[in-house]
Amino acid sequence: MPSTLRQAPPFVVLPEPADLPEALPEPAVGELRLELVLGALSDPLRLTIVRKLLLERERFDHPCGWFGLDRPKSSLTHHFKALRQAGVIRQRQYGLERRSHVRTDDLEAAFPGLLALVADWRPASV
Repeated sequence: MPSTLRQAPPFVVLPEPADLPEALPEPAVGELRLELVLGALSDPLRLTIVRKLLLERERFDHPCGWFGLDRPKSSLTHHFKALRQAGVIRQRQYGLERRSHVRTDDLEAAFPGLLALVADWRPASV
């Protein structure tokens, strides 16, 4: 018989600090669609970004440079925008810098267990 007890996710959810800038436009929780989230996560670079945010974050949100990705800024902007528009990440503008974090509570409410799968994923190149 399957267990009805849910295990804790393999990542830590940090509390949201006070006085954050307003979030950039994103879908509301009720507008999250599985096909759009999975489409955004189907790209290995975007999956890597989300996994790194889940498992390696050092604070609530991180700027693009923190990821250490060797890609042109325009390419990274595209990938972060795709994740935000699908509802996977939330971005805020801090002066000239955009910082991102995973919408863990929203995604867990809409698609329980999805982020645990992302956290368990291993890139093929490793």
